[in-house]
Amino acid sequence: MDVSLCPAKCSFWRIFLLGSVWLDYVGSVLACPANCVCSKTEINCRRPDDGNLFPLLEGQDSGNSNGNASINITDISRNITSIHIENWRSLHTLNAVDMELYTGLQNLTIRNSGLRSIQPRAFAKNPHLRYINLSSNRLTTLSWQLFQTLSLRELRLEQNFFNCSCDIRWMQLWQEQGEAKLNNQNLYCINADGSQLPLFRMNISQCDLPEISVSHVNLTVREGDNAVITCNGSGSPLPDVDWIVTGLQSINTHQTNLNWTNVHAINLTLVNVTSEDNGFTLTCIAENVVGMSNASVALTVYYPPRVVSLEEPELRLEHCIEFVVRGNPPPTLHWLHNGQPLRESKIIHVEYYQEGEISEGCLLFNKPTHYNNGNYTLIAKNPLGTANQTINGHFLKEPFPESTDNFILFDEVSPTPPITVTHKPEEDTFGVSIAVGLAAFACVLLVVLFIMINKYGRRSKFGMKGPVAVISGEEDSASPLHHINHGITTPSSLDAGPDTVVIGMTRIPVIENPQYFRQGHNCHKPDTYVQHIKRRDIVLKRELGEGAFGKVFLAECYNLSPTKDKMLVAVKALKDPTLAARKDFQREAELLTNLQHEHIVKFYGVCGDGDPLIMVFEYMKHGDLNKFLRAHGPDAMILVDGQPRQAKGELGLSQMLHIASQIASGMVYLASQHFVHR
Repeated sequence: MDVSLCPAKCSFWRIFLLGSVWLDYVGSVLACPANCVCSKTEINCRRPDDGNLFPLLEGQDSGNSNGNASINITDISRNITSIHIENWRSLHTLNAVDMELYTGLQNLTIRNSGLRSIQPRAFAKNPHLRYINLSSNRLTTLSWQLFQTLSLRELRLEQNFFNCSCDIRWMQLWQEQGEAKLNNQNLYCINADGSQLPLFRMNISQCDLPEISVSHVNLTVREGDNAVITCNGSGSPLPDVDWIVTGLQSINTHQTNLNWTNVHAINLTLVNVTSEDNGFTLTCIAENVVGMSNASVALTVYYPPRVVSLEEPELRLEHCIEFVVRGNPPPTLHWLHNGQPLRESKIIHVEYYQEGEISEGCLLFNKPTHYNNGNYTLIAKNPLGTANQTINGHFLKEPFPESTDNFILFDEVSPTPPITVTHKPEEDTFGVSIAVGLAAFACVLLVVLFIMINKYGRRSKFGMKGPVAVISGEEDSASPLHHINHGITTPSSLDAGPDTVVIGMTRIPVIENPQYFRQGHNCHKPDTYVQHIKRRDIVLKRELGEGAFGKVFLAECYNLSPTKDKMLVAVKALKDPTLAARKDFQREAELLTNLQHEHIVKFYGVCGDGDPLIMVFEYMKHGDLNKFLRAHGPDAMILVDGQPRQAKGELGLSQMLHIASQIASGMVYLASQHFVHR
């Protein structure tokens, strides 16, 4: 049992010992003044004392010579918020040095003591003072300047022996205005004959607040000009007049040029006024024993615009070219793109806000393309001048480097690191000769192989005869329909006649199906109409896939439907621009134009004005039918790259029957046109 109680007892004695050591240390560093009681935040000196000095916390020598005691006294004095002194009959004067350590002081009471005077800057280091009680002392006069920088809630001054003079006229004014709760106090002053007079009845002639006037209420100058402003202070007693110009950047001089009996004037001269002083408030003050008056002059500086900053494009919610412009009057802003005026649109627009002389904002781009690359120039103009600055904006690389057609790519492309080309020394001619020889041998071998395949591979694998058109089905499923020969151009294809189609590397003779071209359609007749779509009506969005024929893009096409302004389409761009490929392109377009069925991907037309040649198809938002069916089947987890099954789950029996009937309908249509899929 004793063993179990020992830890608790030991802990108690340790805490007690540490507390004793701490109290001994504090007592060795800090000593409360005599006849006072001190805490962390208060000093109370209510016992009578004959000392003539303000009570201060004192440090005692703790045996250390490193100054720790004085540092602790400063920190502790800063935490004192209240000082209360009573019955100190020998305390006659309150000095600034007495108060400067108590920077956190909020309440000060010195009452029923012998206080006779307070130095003018006694409370300069006590900005937090809110309550001052100086009642029942021997004050005969008191200056308002003591309390000029304080925000007093209450000032107690009863039972003092103030002389009825102009020096306490400010108290009478404060009492009338209810300042610092003086209106709730019975204040008296002593006349020359020794009689007491209520303060509110005191009447002193030629004792009023100073009056002040300035030559300008608003001063407007241009940058670099000079200006002179005059301030006049009048009254009795004659006030002191001065300009408060702290923070003014322009060169300034003060000159007192008039000092009449009741007017004190002072000139303020501004030299080489700078734009940094635009909006500065010049303040003139006039002070006498009664109080202070002031007048303000608003300084407006006109100056030419300046482009403070123009940043490179940065991706936020949208791409932003951030800018900051200064100028007074506020400048108008214009933008140039590669030297041409930039017109705002849904894609490019300017947003900025103006605060005084500063205009700050962004030139915003909503999904910019490579056509938005270039130099952007900001022009700021006001009646005093013009400023401009240029920044280079790069958003996307060109999708077709050899083509400058009017496509706009909206998808963001990651920048490709530059390719560094290192030129080999020309001395290594032997290595170059070997490389050229190997390349020539490989070319000859390929030509021989191609001739053999052409010679022995002419016959159809199935021995099919008769007029059939062959459509290959081995294309990339990212495209709705693909070119018959996968876009592969071989030497044999250049020799192919009008009645051949190249599949892979095999040239197959084809006889046009007369039943397919019934109703007057023939791919070689001029009445076969392939719709041509203007290139400017096609706006590429993103790449869907790539096959041997070329790339397939998702795009928006305008003016395609009479009921819609624009619609999504899939466009297939021809990769190989050879003459044979162009002929095959035209042939396929004519064939597809005649395929019109609700369950076959719709072919809208071609774009042939410039390169690359483009076919426009209906966009299938669910993608490839084969992948769609596999992704919604019972073995979707196995067949679809191990990805989790889509939220819709397996297809129901009615859904599968519906899809099968649509597929069958399309196949019946193809069979009716005598198309064979191999």
